Amino acid sequence: MNLKYLILCCVAALLVLPAVAQDSEGADTYKAKCLMCHGPDGTAQTPAGKVFKAASFRDPVVVKTPDDELASIVKKGKNKMPVFGSMLSDDQIKSVIAYIHTLQKD
Repeated sequence: MNLKYLILCCVAALLVLPAVAQDSEGADTYKAKCLMCHGPDGTAQTPAGKVFKAASFRDPVVVKTPDDELASIVKKGKNKMPVFGSMLSDDQIKSVIAYIHTLQKD
């Protein structure tokens, strides 16, 4: 095997692994804290999501909401959404928002 190719593959793997770990953490946090209301696809079509009128992550208003505003909503709550600022670290919130963005894509 060509040494340059091997080195290039190793560097690429090192660059991709943190992103994969962050996606995994975001998915895990989402499943633990968000899934009950927002559902597996983020459309909030769960019994709890309907009762609490949870936002669909595919709603154009939500899609256009800046990440810092989404983070503030997660930390402080909004309407019937509970406060998660004391339960989740900033890194966990950042990861879950990144995961939410994956649900916004069709």
